[in-house]
Amino acid sequence: MQQGLHAMGLLAPGAAARGIPLAGGVSSDIWRVALPDGREICVKRALPKLKVAADWQAPVVRNRYEARWLARAAQVAPGAAPALLGQDEATGTLAMEWLAPEAYPVWKARLRDGEADTGFAAEVGRRLARIQAQVALRPEIASDFPTDELFYAIRIEPYLVAASRAHPDLAAPLVALAARTAATKRTLVHGDVSPKNILVGPKGPVFLDAECAWWGDPAFDLAFCLNHLLLKCLWTPRAAQGFLGCFDALATAYLAGVGWEAPATLEARAASLLPGLFLARVDGKSPVEYLTGETDKNRVRRVARALLLAPPTRLRTVRTAWEEEIGA
Repeated sequence: MQQGLHAMGLLAPGAAARGIPLAGGVSSDIWRVALPDGREICVKRALPKLKVAADWQAPVVRNRYEARWLARAAQVAPGAAPALLGQDEATGTLAMEWLAPEAYPVWKARLRDGEADTGFAAEVGRRLARIQAQVALRPEIASDFPTDELFYAIRIEPYLVAASRAHPDLAAPLVALAARTAATKRTLVHGDVSPKNILVGPKGPVFLDAECAWWGDPAFDLAFCLNHLLLKCLWTPRAAQGFLGCFDALATAYLAGVGWEAPATLEARAASLLPGLFLARVDGKSPVEYLTGETDKNRVRRVARALLLAPPTRLRTVRTAWEEEIGA
């Protein structure tokens, strides 16, 4: 990291920086770094093996595409992502502005505490759609993200394909979802729109960790985030109705901003993908850490199984099936 900071021009020759490692990520080493001039920054270094129990390898070149996503997001939606300060491919590091947790709490922590802010959820959907809609107007940007193999390694294989191995009787619909997702090319995809990667900023949501950036199917981003809102109903049951309200608000705001294709077409892909991702978060390579009991896991499996066998075309269908399962 020190070498990377020197190469980026953020650290003078012979100078050294001080830092502390940050917890929470599985795919990168992340540090809060104090430069000799008094500035604080955030520095990331991609890892070749992710910090999970399964053998999950991923190319460290993803650091390059995260930097490109940050730059594009800043252009079309200022404030929607941390400012990129530099990137060094030789060391696999990138530097961005430090956003203090006192002013930029993590949305996941708010959800854990039962705070279901439908207005914020709507702004997440609205801001994500704005980024994707603006970038979709410039299809030449696709050449900056030749990440089909990377996205497969980080998202499609460890989620959908891994779930198909755990459930052979559901392999056909899961593999079909994987193939359709891989083949759909519409606009720039973040790839990890999760509450843990969204800060509650003073001026709205700030998206982090775009290591999975890909020119592909934006329905993946929508389904990925909505998936978390459903699962949080089991993490903080007293707030389940509020989280379902956040699901509705985010989906409605996002679909209202879709202009690169018919919103109903995108919704149908997201709705059918959602049960696959749902199942993947209990039986894929990256299970959510807060679902540990078999009772809750089986609730997820039941709903996912039913919807995979009768694919929905509306997000409301998925939400209703989950609400009935948990009795919210």
